[in-house]
Amino acid sequence: MSLITLGIESSCDETGIALYHSERGLLAHTLHSQIALHNEYGGVVPELASRDHVRYALPLIRAALQKADCTLQDIDAIAYTQGPGLSGALLVGASVACALAYTLNVPTIAVHHLEGHLLSPLLSDPAPEFPFVALLVSGGHTQLMRVESVGRYTLLGESVDDAAGEAFDKSAKLLGLDYPGGALLSKLAQSGTPGRFKLPRPMLHSGDLDFSFSGLKTAVLTLTQQHELDNQTRADIAYAAQEAIVDVLANKALTALGQSGLNQLVVAGGVGANRLLRSRLNEVVGKRGGKVFYPDLEFCTDNGAMIAFAGAMRLQHQAGQRDYCFNVKPRWNLQELNYAD
Repeated sequence: MSLITLGIESSCDETGIALYHSERGLLAHTLHSQIALHNEYGGVVPELASRDHVRYALPLIRAALQKADCTLQDIDAIAYTQGPGLSGALLVGASVACALAYTLNVPTIAVHHLEGHLLSPLLSDPAPEFPFVALLVSGGHTQLMRVESVGRYTLLGESVDDAAGEAFDKSAKLLGLDYPGGALLSKLAQSGTPGRFKLPRPMLHSGDLDFSFSGLKTAVLTLTQQHELDNQTRADIAYAAQEAIVDVLANKALTALGQSGLNQLVVAGGVGANRLLRSRLNEVVGKRGGKVFYPDLEFCTDNGAMIAFAGAMRLQHQAGQRDYCFNVKPRWNLQELNYAD
């Protein structure tokens, strides 16, 4: 039986809505980003984020339905992000999802935000086949996972402090770039001078698959204090910072493939859009006869499509909820999701 799942994403600073058809695939998706709202504060303000989700959730649902040429009565289930994320922002999406599901008498599916990212490359063509190693790399998370199937995840390594996305954004802030600075730092690095600055590769030879980027941020801070920040110097520091982050990510991902005996690497999360990271991973994984899979660029950052898809996949394994009570999980271990096939 074919089903249409409505997905609602509201974990942080983007409101994402999508409709996924179990046979036809993604029907439509809409997104509102809060970058302009938070830019003047240099980071996400949780209360403002929550209010903006309230403002945009219903109009985006209407827009997605119109794009898909569907009505509310066509929806068979509603998936929403339960966590991790900002508690207030999560509550907006959860309350909208459960209230709408109650009205329509359809089940809800509480989705783990990282599972959405993890499965998002399956929306692309070609898509990876199970099992594979996944590198989840975003502003809040850097993790390596072994993925056996939907709902069966084993943590191989993770960041013990700052995530890779934080390292990008914090380094960018030290260089005077606007929020969010990761993409701006990468653009600035294109005019950088290779080799002028050498930054540490934290935990590169730690013997495990964990990450640490707080020391790199401190090293960038030291450089900004030691040098006059003219345009070229800023570009050279940006170049060194990006090289250091990418080197660590690529090395650890390659090691994870070697230890697992797998040849497929899935890269998901906002940092997965970084061109240098994609180029480096394609190179090193290709040399060992493997292949790297990425979500489409529009699905690298937070979006409703990954939540609708993850919800639809979970419906194949377990029933949705119909009591319409909800809670959110600002902190939530992905491995807690494991369930039988």
